[in-house]
Amino acid sequence: MDSQEGSSEEAEGAKERGLVYVWKAGSCSITPERLPGLNGKTVLQAALGINHGLLLTEGGEVYSFGKLPWRTGPEESCANSPILENTLLGQHVITVAAGSFHNGAVTEGGVVYMWGNNSAGQCAVANQPYVPEPQPISISDSETSPLLSVRILQLACGEEHTLALSLSREIWAWGSGCQLGLITTTFPVIKPQKVEHLAGRVVLQIACGAYHSLALVQCLPVQEMKPIPERCNHCSQLLITMTDKEDHVIISDSHCCPLGVALADTQTENLLSCPSLETLEGRSVTGSQSEDCQKSTVEEHMLVTLEPDGASMLSNNDGQEDSGISSPGNILFPDKKEVKEYGLSDNSLNESLEKSISTEPDQPSQEEQLSACVSGPPSTSTSALNSLVASCASAVGVRVAATYEAGALSLKKVMNFYGTSSSEVGSQSGSGSPGPEGLKDSREEQVRLESMQGKKSSSLVDIREEESEGVSRRLSLPGLLSQVSPRLLRKVGRAKMRTVALTPTYSGEADALLPSLRTEVWSWGKGKEGQLGHGDVLPRLQPLCVKSLDGKEVIQLSAGGHHSLALTAKSQVYSWGSNTSGQLGHLNSPTTVPRLAKVFGVWSTAAGSDYSLFLTDKEDFQPGLYYSGEETTTENNLYENNCTKSPVLLLPCSKIGYISNVIAGGESCLVLVDKNVMGYIASLHELASTERRFYFKLSEIKSQVLRPLLGLDNLGSANTIQLLQEMASRFSKLCYLIGQHGASLSSFLRGVKEARSLAILKHSSLFLDSYTEYCTSVTNFLVMGGFMLLAKPAIDFLSKNQELLQKLSEVNEENTQLVEVLNALFFMPFGRLHNYARTLLKLATCFEVASPEYQKLQDCSSCYESLAVHLSRKRKEAEYTLGFWKTFPGKMTDSLRKPERRLICESSNRGLSLQHAGRFSVNWFILFNDALVHAQFSTHHIFPLSTLWVEAVSEEAGNVNGLKITTPEEHFVLISSTPQEKTKWLRAISQAVDQALRGTSDLLLHGAGGNISRQEPPISRSAKYTFYKDTRLKDAMYNGRWLSGKPHGRGILKWADGRMYSGTFRTGLEDGYATGEVYEGCFQNNMRHGHGLLRSGKLTSSSPSMFIGQWTMDKKNGYGVFDDITRGEKYMGMWQDDLCQGNGVVVTQFGLYYEGAFSTNKMMGTGILLSEDDTVYEGEFADNWTLSGKGTLTLPNGDYIEGLFSGEWGSGIKITGTYFKPSLYENEKDKPKALRKLGTLAVSPDEKWKAVFEECWSQLGCDSPGQGDRWKAWDNIAVALTTNRRQHKDSPELLSRSHTQTLESLEFIPQHIGAFTLEKYENIKKYLIKACDTPLHPLGKLVETLVAVYRMTYVGVGANRRLLQEAVREIKSYLKRIFQLVRFLFPDLPEEGSTIPFPVTATKGKRSFCSGKSDSRSESPEPGYVVTSFGLLLPVLLPRLYPPLFMLYALDNEREEDIYWECVLRLNKQTDTALLSFLGVQAKFWPETVSILGDIRKVSPNTKDACFASAVECLQQISTTFTPADKLKVIQQTFEEISQNVLESLQEDFLWSMDDLFPVFLYVVLRARIRNLGSEVHLIEDLMDPYLQHGEQGIMFTTLKACYYQIQHEKLT
Repeated sequence: MDSQEGSSEEAEGAKERGLVYVWKAGSCSITPERLPGLNGKTVLQAALGINHGLLLTEGGEVYSFGKLPWRTGPEESCANSPILENTLLGQHVITVAAGSFHNGAVTEGGVVYMWGNNSAGQCAVANQPYVPEPQPISISDSETSPLLSVRILQLACGEEHTLALSLSREIWAWGSGCQLGLITTTFPVIKPQKVEHLAGRVVLQIACGAYHSLALVQCLPVQEMKPIPERCNHCSQLLITMTDKEDHVIISDSHCCPLGVALADTQTENLLSCPSLETLEGRSVTGSQSEDCQKSTVEEHMLVTLEPDGASMLSNNDGQEDSGISSPGNILFPDKKEVKEYGLSDNSLNESLEKSISTEPDQPSQEEQLSACVSGPPSTSTSALNSLVASCASAVGVRVAATYEAGALSLKKVMNFYGTSSSEVGSQSGSGSPGPEGLKDSREEQVRLESMQGKKSSSLVDIREEESEGVSRRLSLPGLLSQVSPRLLRKVGRAKMRTVALTPTYSGEADALLPSLRTEVWSWGKGKEGQLGHGDVLPRLQPLCVKSLDGKEVIQLSAGGHHSLALTAKSQVYSWGSNTSGQLGHLNSPTTVPRLAKVFGVWSTAAGSDYSLFLTDKEDFQPGLYYSGEETTTENNLYENNCTKSPVLLLPCSKIGYISNVIAGGESCLVLVDKNVMGYIASLHELASTERRFYFKLSEIKSQVLRPLLGLDNLGSANTIQLLQEMASRFSKLCYLIGQHGASLSSFLRGVKEARSLAILKHSSLFLDSYTEYCTSVTNFLVMGGFMLLAKPAIDFLSKNQELLQKLSEVNEENTQLVEVLNALFFMPFGRLHNYARTLLKLATCFEVASPEYQKLQDCSSCYESLAVHLSRKRKEAEYTLGFWKTFPGKMTDSLRKPERRLICESSNRGLSLQHAGRFSVNWFILFNDALVHAQFSTHHIFPLSTLWVEAVSEEAGNVNGLKITTPEEHFVLISSTPQEKTKWLRAISQAVDQALRGTSDLLLHGAGGNISRQEPPISRSAKYTFYKDTRLKDAMYNGRWLSGKPHGRGILKWADGRMYSGTFRTGLEDGYATGEVYEGCFQNNMRHGHGLLRSGKLTSSSPSMFIGQWTMDKKNGYGVFDDITRGEKYMGMWQDDLCQGNGVVVTQFGLYYEGAFSTNKMMGTGILLSEDDTVYEGEFADNWTLSGKGTLTLPNGDYIEGLFSGEWGSGIKITGTYFKPSLYENEKDKPKALRKLGTLAVSPDEKWKAVFEECWSQLGCDSPGQGDRWKAWDNIAVALTTNRRQHKDSPELLSRSHTQTLESLEFIPQHIGAFTLEKYENIKKYLIKACDTPLHPLGKLVETLVAVYRMTYVGVGANRRLLQEAVREIKSYLKRIFQLVRFLFPDLPEEGSTIPFPVTATKGKRSFCSGKSDSRSESPEPGYVVTSFGLLLPVLLPRLYPPLFMLYALDNEREEDIYWECVLRLNKQTDTALLSFLGVQAKFWPETVSILGDIRKVSPNTKDACFASAVECLQQISTTFTPADKLKVIQQTFEEISQNVLESLQEDFLWSMDDLFPVFLYVVLRARIRNLGSEVHLIEDLMDPYLQHGEQGIMFTTLKACYYQIQHEKLT
């Protein structure tokens, strides 16, 4: 509506838009008159009631005219010229609606205003018969907790009710009557309520008749295929029965469930439920739709064949048992001349059937009988099996003689059982046009007959089973065609398999941007005249789906007084309900199910009180208006109230201009007209009209050609069928998009008509992509010879319908070959692109050249034009390729012919030969778009273009016209006959390689410059290749970077046996850092050198052994961990030349632990051996687990033996020696000496993982730790980050968004000037946390590697309690060495243990906890923050190493913790007061009240788990923290919580003494029930900052430790 922004021309043109013309309804000879008094305002929308109307102008103002009895002034209550509704001024209304006597308007903000007659509450105002001025009404959703007001998009008003459609696509209703769809019986409903029955569905449009309501609802997404059940899920009888009669079988699916209709929620499953096998048409060919059987099949190919003259086909022998239909002589389609509509003949027998019926109105008998036999008019449903037969019969062209089984069912019984078809009963009276009385009788009769079907169903509540037109949908041709050949039935089975694949592919994207065509019509309210369309005249209190309109692609609904109209995307109109004045646009009888009206090319409809208006496309693109309804003529009073036989063109309307909107009301009709300024409006109408016809045509091709083709037998190889199906589904997708576009253009014409909001402009990529995709599949089909293959099996079908095919494909010459006709038919859609381009250009000329609209239209036009050119080039390429395959020797064709492969050029003209070729050898070179093929007599070799390099041979070499071809495993020179030939081939190959590397030629297209391409493809590129020659690499696949035929750069090489190398390559060889199944780690000169991980053994996942550690020149050297998975042993120690040499530790899965010297892979020399039960041997070893020489053996109870030992551990050892039994251990009474000495013979922690740290230093540019230039180091970091980021650009999935942000922030180096402060320390800490978060940073890489090696060491067999001290020492060593790195990068960071002064304000210190002294830190000489590697680095490192470390603590403290835990469980059985007194807590500290779930209660003797609850909760958090510092903070907070609790109850200032505090804290510890408290305590003790030990936190920690030991030794009294 913001047309102000448009250019001046558009503004001028706007004055000629939205002109209002009105005339009296009820006659075909009319004179439309301009409505006076609007002063040239543009009207956007109008609405009519019985005697009044509303207009909405461009500024959002609302005018009323006509009889307005609710207005107060006498001159206003009957306004001939429009009156402005002042109340709505400034509200900017966007849509208006008029009921019979009331009005509604919706503002931009979604607020609804109502006024007019309110006798039934239709204005949502209480106790007020009239609402004179527009009143805002509140619609709020009670389901949302703060009541949200609902925003409304659209309104519809009936006689006594109003419906509103909300922004969230739900319906709200108010007023009176069942047409509200609400679950209530108290009327009027004043407060708007939601129609719950449709909640959750997407409602697209609503319409109100006088007493009924309609809604257009988007279909639910297509469900997965479900198998057809064999038995009724209600009564378990077989659904399809086969009965053997003398010489044939009757197959019947007429199962009538004795339990009545199965009622389910919103969608009743049909008894024979097979969900929709949606086929091309979006309709079903096989199986019944998921509760709506086929409508399409019978409709499109009726088995009843009509003779063109409409002669009666049946003898009406009611008495005879043998009456049936049999007309084998007739062709399937009636005479073509009869059907002339919509610019082309429509062979979907639908309309032709109706036409031939209506040609002879004087033969009612024929019509009645016809309908009785077919049991319903064309839109009848057939059952699953019948429809299969029907569709196949028609598709294959088999002439089926349908005869009822003799004696099975007489016609009379059939008629009684199924009710009559309601199409013709009305014309029983025989006279040309019966008077109104006759009509009324016949209508009642009709209605009575239509309801008869109800008697067969034991429940009338919900007649959904019988919706379709008085025919039980379970059986449309009773007894089934018995003389169907078994061949046909087989065909049915086969067709069924095939159609499954053909579900139309709706693109979800298009559905979101354009109107959906997958719609259902739901109706509810009074159904007395059949206006609900459910096949009966019962009212419906709740919305019910009109099943027979499923799959009909309804896009607009109109509801009149007692009839309804549905407009489809194919520009057809279905009408149903009252037909007293002929308002349905077809035969003179009412109908209770939708029927096609006899008017075609419709794009807008309007339903009045008893007439209908149809806006149609005419040949000259100016819309024509048809009227269907009462026809008042004055010549002769006898014919006062004639009806239009079929819709009549209102000629005067064409003279007034281009109609954009029709509105029907009670007494008058109204149209909005645009004048065609500068051809703008005409061009828009032309675009819309041609698009709708184009869709009609595509639909025809789909239903008349594609679907039968897909149903055919022996279509050739599976490959061909797949290509055909792909083509069909792409065609289907394109067709659907065009249908959507047609619908969107129709609604566009009814709206503001701003050029820039045209879908073809806004969403041009949708159209370009759909056409391109379709082109790809149709050219692929062509290249594979699809059309020639099709011609054979389809010859029957095609030759029968030659005329139809020629008409559809627009091929005019006579005797064109079938293949060419098919070819033309499937390439026909591309012509449309030129039309788009032309129309857009025409529209562009209506704007000034400088305007943005002109620019956009111009660009888009050239986009469509260049796509058209591009696609026609594609077609030429495909045809050229097809021609080539026809001449190519057959054997090779099979292996080389691929759907996507196109020929570029080939050397059959002897233009190109191989250098040094033999005299008689034949060398034929063929260049495709993906490969260069070198063909010889019987063999050929394929060189993929992505790994092919071409260059002209330099002239000095003597080869004037040579081309050098390089591939990974071949090099050869091609000699061309002439320089021109050489240039041609060089250019062709270069372009083809370039194209192959870019992936697709279609990418060039959306930009304007389509033809610019690089002259030379890049020498360095990424590609995949599988080696076939090279002995070392045979069958290995490489994926990565290449340089002139050799792998170069990053890549992955996978061998067939599962080996894999991933890393950098240099001119074809592996090099550098790599990860692979065999080895991950560093290389130098193609040898393993530096830190690396080697997995050996066949299975990667559970490889029998794994080594991680240092390598030197391909040998294990230095410290390493070797996990021998098969033997269950892990070695951690020194290596030399691939052997264990030096000190080391071995642990086994059986709990043995050895620490000592190794030599040549054996335990040799001094060592300590410990077994699981604490038996210790210290002494000499000679081999693995073999004692030999002097030693001491200590038993678990402290006794020991000294002497000479020999023998293998665990299998009898010889001892010569002395046995000692000491009285008591001297000081540390629990541990033998050996256990105290553990770790002395292991590798010292600082010797471990040197290579890892060295690599980090060298990445920073230092030769040895700490030696180097700091700025160079920072440069190296920046380089590492940037290059890594670039490499990851190719594979974005490796980098999350947060990761990218981290990287960006790391590229900024923290700067420090001036004194070092706490703030700078925090900055360094933040930098380190980020750096360690990304492995792209050298520090991050270091931490990642350390975490990996640590886990490798201490997980699995390494989880041995003896290794705890080793593990702790290793962490401390990491901290020391990383701290050195950090201080190198940040030289102003003080050294370990120095203090950073606090900012001045903080030094005052807070009151201490226990004594009057100031904060603990003041005990150090100068208050400040102590810098330690623990404080800085543990937060980064420990969380990553926590799981294996804590596991070791838990194993080591297992025995202690079990005792502790048993005690905790026992003591926790006590109540709070009992436990407090048991622990000796002074009574003054006992809480008197506790807060339980927010309310305060007194502490009673049986209160449990309530005292000090906050402190208990606080302490429990110790298990959720990682670092000792965090754990200490938790302990400190717990103390503060306890203090807080006590202070509240004492209400005085108070200082703890340790004697008072300890019992209270002990109580809290017990109640906290921390399972692994021992492990927590020891972990804190081992890893806490040394300077904290004597501070406040240190004292608190000591208290916790004391509690832990106290609990273990607590004696319960």
